[in-house]
Amino acid sequence: MASPPTSPDLAALLDALDPDADLVQRHLWLIALFDWIRGSEGSAEAAAARVNAFLDAVEAHPHMPIRLQVWWRTLLDTVDGTTLLSDYGFATRNAFVTELVERLHRKLLPASPETQDASELFALVMPDALDASWLAALTEPTLQRLAALLSAPARGANARACPTLTYWQDTLLEAITYCTSQVRAAGFSPEIRQRMSGSTHTASPFHALAADADALRVAWINLRNGHGTREQVEHAGQHFRQQLDACRHAAATAYTHLDAHGISVDLVFRLRQLRERVLRIRALLDCLLGEPTHLHTAQLLAHLASVGQYQRSLRALVANSTSLLAAKVAERSAETGEHYITRTRAEYRAMLKSAAGGGALTAITTYLKFALAALGLSAFWFGFWAGAAYAASFVLIQLLHFTLATKQPAMTAPAMAAKLHDVADTQAVEGFVDEVTHLVRSQAAAVLGNVLVVFPAAVLLSLVISLASGQPMIDAKEADYVFHSLTLAGPSLLFAAFTGVLLFASSIIAGWVENWFVLHRLDSALRYNPRITRHLGVARAARWAQFLRRNISGFAANISLGFMLGLVPAICAFFGLGLEVRHVTLSTGQLGAACASLGWEVVRHPDLWWALASIPFIGLLNLVVSFYLAFRVALRAHSVSAPARVRIRHALLRRLRQSPRQFVWPNREDASDGRV
Repeated sequence: MASPPTSPDLAALLDALDPDADLVQRHLWLIALFDWIRGSEGSAEAAAARVNAFLDAVEAHPHMPIRLQVWWRTLLDTVDGTTLLSDYGFATRNAFVTELVERLHRKLLPASPETQDASELFALVMPDALDASWLAALTEPTLQRLAALLSAPARGANARACPTLTYWQDTLLEAITYCTSQVRAAGFSPEIRQRMSGSTHTASPFHALAADADALRVAWINLRNGHGTREQVEHAGQHFRQQLDACRHAAATAYTHLDAHGISVDLVFRLRQLRERVLRIRALLDCLLGEPTHLHTAQLLAHLASVGQYQRSLRALVANSTSLLAAKVAERSAETGEHYITRTRAEYRAMLKSAAGGGALTAITTYLKFALAALGLSAFWFGFWAGAAYAASFVLIQLLHFTLATKQPAMTAPAMAAKLHDVADTQAVEGFVDEVTHLVRSQAAAVLGNVLVVFPAAVLLSLVISLASGQPMIDAKEADYVFHSLTLAGPSLLFAAFTGVLLFASSIIAGWVENWFVLHRLDSALRYNPRITRHLGVARAARWAQFLRRNISGFAANISLGFMLGLVPAICAFFGLGLEVRHVTLSTGQLGAACASLGWEVVRHPDLWWALASIPFIGLLNLVVSFYLAFRVALRAHSVSAPARVRIRHALLRRLRQSPRQFVWPNREDASDGRV
């Protein structure tokens, strides 16, 4: 692309270049120059061409190159480039609210060019998303011209050791040293160290990291001074890179000990920061040792420009924070979710039986809700005691090893996403699709077991109550209300989707509580704390610790779900939001009670069939919404890319077209080899 002609704006910029200007004026001139480079075209190629036009204009004036070099030297003496290369883009905290306030501050309040912070100046100079693109578009000849024009000698200790050292090379060496110290500090932190595998403690990659960085520095300076060889530098660089990889792998072993130690958002934050620091060091090494060095430098600056955009983005902050939370919760939920996936025909039948038991108990829950409604309590207290009844019923279902179908998808989604480590492999994707068929069949069995039992159980319970007291579970007026509230023509489907959100929320709470329980080692405290063992006895304390460790996730999910089903509608009504809950098993139980109240004549009631028609859709929305939300969180936690998600979706649709029966019932060949 041809260079654009030198414009009067550029001529005015060059005339305004003053090496003796104060700090603010220097920074304002630099900001104006980059505004001119970006132009109004919004094109990276056009901006790169403007860089060449700038160089042409500078070289066309005999005294302008020296003038620009003096100006540049003055700028370098007033800002510290080391902090820019080593620290730019790394948050100093993981507190969401604090960071949100800081980013709002950056967006709403103007930044001042009166600064000696290179990072602040860089953000002012490169505030546009286009900056990363045009920096990456600069060609090698252009970069060589820039390097020849702006290269400046280093000052300080490194310059005394190597007289030929440039400012840029000195800054790279200092930034590598600084980042190395940050990686070592993170690796020595107690939170990470105690969770690393024992073999990594023995290898101690973090101990040797500083010495390897110093060895690389010495080898490189010796080469610059003519006392070393290129092979020595390459060997030192390769060894340093290997140690960096060893540190990253050692820190990653912390994820393998979640069961024993749990994980916190702060720990996930530290691990991600460590990984990014290692990647930053590798980029700095490429700029120092790689060929061509100028292209690596442009790539690094383009990356820093992208990082600046990320630091100013509120959307990126929300995405990152939810990703941290996802990584914390999803890892815990994955373990629990495995128990809800059936893979053999025997497990499939067992799921049907356990779901049938859950349906029978839910009929009693239905009765308790109607009994509470008859008391005429206020909206809040009715919601509270209904939530308590739900929670008690769900916990009892758990303790009796029965199944409530709609709780499962939100727990199984993380377990499914945990298998997506290698989605580029076709076999891995097909294996994941197999797991999806297992899951769908499991859910079908669970829903079927719940619904087919809760309806007759509610009818039978209503008949027993009628025989015992002379009155059915509910009267005809309330039965008509049940039909109208569940009708397919009403808002039941919207309420069912809303209930799916509550089901997902209960799984998040379950994952958080279980992780909190393990992170603070409460099972160990219950087992060994002297005050507890003194009151309970050693054996009983051990049993209680084991019991809670095994069931704490289920307790949290069931209790939170129960109270949300009871209280959320009351709270929404207080704010004028007419949202209600539609849980497929509870709704089917209510429908059974209504049918028992009206007797056989109910079959002639059109409202019955409209309500009955809504049940499959309520169940489907309960399952799909809760699974979708949990799966999205798990995908974010496992950093599954958008192209990989598209590949997975296509594989699922292909399997659904080719073998739809697999999603409902296992094939004979699957059952014969132990697969469902």
